[in-house]
Amino acid sequence: MVYRVRVTDAPERPDGPNIEENSVVLDAQGLRALAHPVRVQLVGLLRKYGPSTATRFAERLGVNSGTASYHLRQLGAAGFVEEDAERGNARERWWRSVHRTTELNDRELADREPEAALAFLQSVAATHTLRIQQTLNALQTIPRTWRDTFDVSDWALRLTPEEAVALRQELRAVVARYRRDTPEAAAGAPEGAERIGVITHLLPELDVPATPEKPTGPETATGTETP
Repeated sequence: MVYRVRVTDAPERPDGPNIEENSVVLDAQGLRALAHPVRVQLVGLLRKYGPSTATRFAERLGVNSGTASYHLRQLGAAGFVEEDAERGNARERWWRSVHRTTELNDRELADREPEAALAFLQSVAATHTLRIQQTLNALQTIPRTWRDTFDVSDWALRLTPEEAVALRQELRAVVARYRRDTPEAAAGAPEGAERIGVITHLLPELDVPATPEKPTGPETATGTETP
C-alpha cells in the first residue's frame, strides 16, 4: 500500500491495524507537497520499483526531465525522497523513497487545507485508475494463470457509519495477513510469487434529501393565499 487515506477524527479500534512501520503521516507541509499528480506518481514509482533518475521518470511519465527533476527536488525538500549517494555520480542524480507508505488520517488537517487535500486525493484516485487501465491493456498478454486472478468488482451496501468503519478495518486486516511487496519479502518469497496490487475504495453515496412536499392546503407554491 503506497497511500493510505482515512480522513477522520475517530481513532481506529484497539484491535484494528496500526500505523505501519516506515510510514509517514502527512502534516500540512507534506500534504501541500503531495498536492500534485506528478509528485504522487513519483513517490509511488520509487516505492514500487526502487531508486531511479529524473531522466528515467520523465520517459515513464511522459514529461521532460526538467519537470521530473523539479518535482523530485520539491519532494526531497519535503522529506519524501532523498538522493541515493551510492548510485549517483557527477552526471546523474539518483533518488530513493524515504518511506514505504503515506498516511492521511487527520480530518482537521483536511479541513484546514481543503484545496491541498482535494488535490492529493484526486491525484491518488487518478493513479489508481491509471494502474487499472495499465493492467487491462496488458491483460491478454500475461499468462493465463495470472489472468485468472484479475478481478474488478463493486458491491452496493447500506451501512451505518460505524459499520462502514468496521468493514474498512476488516478488509485491511485480511490484506495484512498476506506477504507484503518489500525487498526483504521478495527475497524470501516462494517460487512463482509476483507483485499483486490490491486497491480498496469505500465510497459513501449519501441519498439526496427528499424534496419537501408542496402544500396541499389553501396556499399556493408562492406562499400567498388563494382568493
